[in-house]
Amino acid sequence: MNTPRHPDLTPDCASCAALCCVVFAFDQSESFGIDKAAGEVCPNLDSCGRCSIFDDRSRLGFSGCISYDCHGAGQRVTQEVFHGHTWRDDPGLTERMGEALSVLRQIHEKLLLLAAAEKLPLGIGERQALVELQMQLAPQSDWTESRLKAFPLVEISRKVSDFLTGLRRHFER
Repeated sequence: MNTPRHPDLTPDCASCAALCCVVFAFDQSESFGIDKAAGEVCPNLDSCGRCSIFDDRSRLGFSGCISYDCHGAGQRVTQEVFHGHTWRDDPGLTERMGEALSVLRQIHEKLLLLAAAEKLPLGIGERQALVELQMQLAPQSDWTESRLKAFPLVEISRKVSDFLTGLRRHFER
């Protein structure tokens, strides 16, 4: 049986292109101090790609920025999928990078759930099913834009959900 690849699911903002500060829309609310459209650069993002209000985000009404976690998808989209090219170099990449981030973040969320399930005393069949799902979500070869577009996210999400639901017996008393 092949061993699944375990990508780093920890965000590394220094290796990202501040995708979360650009691709997502947010509405002024208790989580965000302003309205921002998808694809619009957050006005708090400085010319070096850093948050100019980082230390004051909570006080200034940006708790949504504090709670957001890309689970490492941002740096993978920037470095692996787009080979270090960013929306700053080519504004035409903004939407494409956002689409890739949306898919890869969901893939990383599923991998986090499966990593938690990995710690359970799984039977042989359950362990094999877990590894098969992990290998689909983290293939040995790097992600590309076309592979992410073609990835059957809905189908795999259903399989992960069904698998996790099948583990209920580990939590029943």
